[in-house]
Amino acid sequence: MPDENEREESAEATRLYGEPFDSGLALAEEHQLAADLAAAVAVYEELLALAESLDDSPDVRFLRAHLLQNIASVQLDATDLAGAEEANRRSRDLLDDIASAPMGPRGRQLWLEMLLRTLIARADLLRRTGRLDEALACLDEAAVRLPEFEDPDGLRTSELGLNRVHLLMDRGEWGAAEDQASALLSTTPASAVETVPRLLVALGLICSSTGRFDPAEDYFARAEDHFRAIGDSGAQRTLLAHRAYTAMNRGELDLAERLFAEASAYFEEQRWFGQLAVCEQARAFLAGRRGDAIGAEDLLTASLSRFERLGASIAAADSMLLGAQHAYDRGDIDEMKRLAQDARDVYQEREVYERCAQVDLMLARTLEDNLNRMDHGDRERESVDTALSFALPAALALEAARYDFTTAHARSQWLQLADDAMRLVYRLANRRQDQGLLFELAEHRCAGASLALDRTPPAAVPAEDSTSVFPSAAMKSYTSHEHTEGTMTLGGVAAQAAASVGLRVAPPPKVRMSAQSGPGRVALQEFIAAAEFRYHRRIAHEEAVPFWITDDLTSRPVVQVRLADAGDLFMTWTWAGGARGFGTGHGPGTEVDQAVSELSDALPGAGDGAEGMRRAFDSGALAEHGSERRLARTLAEALWPEQLTAQIRQVAERAGRPLVRIQPSPRVAQVPWELLAVDDGTDVRLIDLADVVTTAPASLRPREAAAPTGTQTTDIGTDADTQPVVLVLDPRVPGFRADSPLGSVLGAPGSDPELMALVQARLDAGAVVPSVATPAEAFRRTDLDRDWLSGVLRKGARRLMYVGHVSGAPVAGGQSEDGSLHLCCDAGASGLAEPLRTHRPLSAKDLLLGSLPLRADGEAGVRIWPAPPRVALIGCESGGDLRFAESFGLATAMLHNGAELVTATRWVLPTSFAFHRLAQLPESVRPLSEAIIAVDTAHEHEDPVRSLGQWQREQLDRWRADGRIEHSPLLWAAITCIVV
Repeated sequence: MPDENEREESAEATRLYGEPFDSGLALAEEHQLAADLAAAVAVYEELLALAESLDDSPDVRFLRAHLLQNIASVQLDATDLAGAEEANRRSRDLLDDIASAPMGPRGRQLWLEMLLRTLIARADLLRRTGRLDEALACLDEAAVRLPEFEDPDGLRTSELGLNRVHLLMDRGEWGAAEDQASALLSTTPASAVETVPRLLVALGLICSSTGRFDPAEDYFARAEDHFRAIGDSGAQRTLLAHRAYTAMNRGELDLAERLFAEASAYFEEQRWFGQLAVCEQARAFLAGRRGDAIGAEDLLTASLSRFERLGASIAAADSMLLGAQHAYDRGDIDEMKRLAQDARDVYQEREVYERCAQVDLMLARTLEDNLNRMDHGDRERESVDTALSFALPAALALEAARYDFTTAHARSQWLQLADDAMRLVYRLANRRQDQGLLFELAEHRCAGASLALDRTPPAAVPAEDSTSVFPSAAMKSYTSHEHTEGTMTLGGVAAQAAASVGLRVAPPPKVRMSAQSGPGRVALQEFIAAAEFRYHRRIAHEEAVPFWITDDLTSRPVVQVRLADAGDLFMTWTWAGGARGFGTGHGPGTEVDQAVSELSDALPGAGDGAEGMRRAFDSGALAEHGSERRLARTLAEALWPEQLTAQIRQVAERAGRPLVRIQPSPRVAQVPWELLAVDDGTDVRLIDLADVVTTAPASLRPREAAAPTGTQTTDIGTDADTQPVVLVLDPRVPGFRADSPLGSVLGAPGSDPELMALVQARLDAGAVVPSVATPAEAFRRTDLDRDWLSGVLRKGARRLMYVGHVSGAPVAGGQSEDGSLHLCCDAGASGLAEPLRTHRPLSAKDLLLGSLPLRADGEAGVRIWPAPPRVALIGCESGGDLRFAESFGLATAMLHNGAELVTATRWVLPTSFAFHRLAQLPESVRPLSEAIIAVDTAHEHEDPVRSLGQWQREQLDRWRADGRIEHSPLLWAAITCIVV
């Protein structure tokens, strides 16, 4: 080993061992990059034989350890796992043997580096053979050693982190893997020429396995550029298999078949049997999909045999699981059970709980299929119960896996994969005609995610195609573990991505299903307990919220309606306030989708801009009374049960107009429930029978008991009367002219007498912020930025009314927190939204996270922008939160920050100018101004929901009487009050 005297910066210092070893090492590396692994091993073995002929010394043992470790690395690449394990063991023995030998600082660093390489390679080997806990122990040992090693470029740190990412992927913990890989990629130096592209490949596989195919392709393309730059042809060819996997997940089966075949030919030629076995496994799945049972069986047998010879137990179990499905398809139930149980035993032993869930879902699906094929007679209920006992805990775990992901977009895509499992559960519960279970399912699903200002625990369960059980193993990328609590670190580097990357969420609260003393029953409690026990995943927080509205919290009859999407649309309702009872409803998915599509066609489209608004006025169903009434009836037939209408009528006759609280599912979040024509043959609408309010998920409900606004009449109390009303009316957006897309929505200041009268009325009634001498000064101001808003809200306000531009987030992106208000903030304002030229919007993410992601001493949004009890957000789709799986948009952010009621809009609002230009109304008719005044009046009323509903009924009566466009539901039906 080099001693103290060999530390000088000299030419000798760049020589490692001298000739022929240095040139031999370079040659072997060239063979590796050219994917000629056999030639590389031959060179290393020749050098090893020469080293073994030298006189024994610590230096010579170190040389042998180095060569043996290089051999192990090449054999790993070639999936010669037995050979790699032997070479790695011999290398570690030699390193341990010289650990106490005298060596200088440089020698110690060389020894440490080789030890780290050996440990990381050992971990890689153990992972590939399914010994995941042992692999994690190796990485932990490396992490302990790492601080001793001088790693100025972070190369070994990043390599260690990459292996932790691979471990997480093998566990199926996609969210945690993505989180760590993203954080690692941002800190890995460009000099890590091998680690960077492999991180990109890992991210591509994670995206592919979680339904984000375009980002996956982008990561693979970037990785290919890196591999090409370093001349690694083998890695470039391996990308064929990864792209084939992505194509298969996307449903492009012909492309997947072609790419897998090309990759298989290459792997067979190179004798890379591990990669070949993966391709055979995938090709067996594809053969089964196209009906080639014999071809599928042959490929599966070959794949399983190779994996077993390699000792790759988890990959072999994956082939067993796929074989179990084929056995079922050919009617061999005993073989299906044997293979499935053998696979599950492996998964359970290796603690790969996501695969355990896959087995359970497969068994549940086969039971359902058997129920569909055969008459089970008196035993049908027992068979359905058995299927549910497998399916429901697994589906809960699968759905809960979303909480691992950093971004809402990733969680949204994951839920699309997970939805198939939950559809199975709903089909089984519906088959059992179990209203109680359906009720609890809806309550749990509607409870909503909780905002997490810190990192949530990792773990995940990938979904499988509804017609197969092909494991989402990310090409067996040979990658680990969480043990349910805490997070792994990247060899001493914390694995948390910056909070600015995304808004994290945590599992929903438990939903208490009874008001009896003590804890009472929790929705799905036995299934939640089973899921948490079987799959080691948190399904719900220990915190509990009641699903009911008790009589002591309401002075009027009220019915809470919740809707859940699971292919079909499922509804639950429960009564309080002197009325009793509950019920469930069910709308076939095709009918629901058709009705919602007709509604969507009638609405002004944000993405279509002016053309979408013009279409809504010219040919949209809401612009003409006859077509609007037909649409209202179509919606009612698809979405609203006659039984509930009958109950509402009965309650109204006995106890007065009830309140209907509706929590819509994302699919039906834009439905104007007030408009539903609930009687066939008449024009009776739901709002004729009841007041209607929208409710947000229970996860936003304050933990302390409080009467929810919209349930009983609420007074703005004496103390609140002294606090000001905050008016933000058409603020001027920096850099945007009045006639631009972010220009004026109310016209020139002082041009609208109705709005001038509104401001004057507020001035006469009490304090108004901003302080103005004349009403006109309240409009088109340039000083109403986020800092100003924070200041006035911190001082206390009884109301906030915002009228201006709102930019909704695209639903496809899944990130409701990207919805933004446009105040007078310039681009230099501190915030989490990207600037628009000279202006930075104030996003819902800002309102929720505040400055926590930006500063070590940051504050949560609730402290920076505490919301007053009543908030009005009059802007385009300001209440679009509920269209997302996670409701963290502007309206719900205000609720989270303390508002009791938020009035917002379901879709893009037409301005008065739009009515003038597109409907040729005279300028004296200002429908938007009338709506603003109605909202302002309602927010001053002791019962804002009833007040706003009364105005909407008046508009409906005018619409039915004369059908004039200014009374069209295009504007007034968009407005809803949202409460928790």
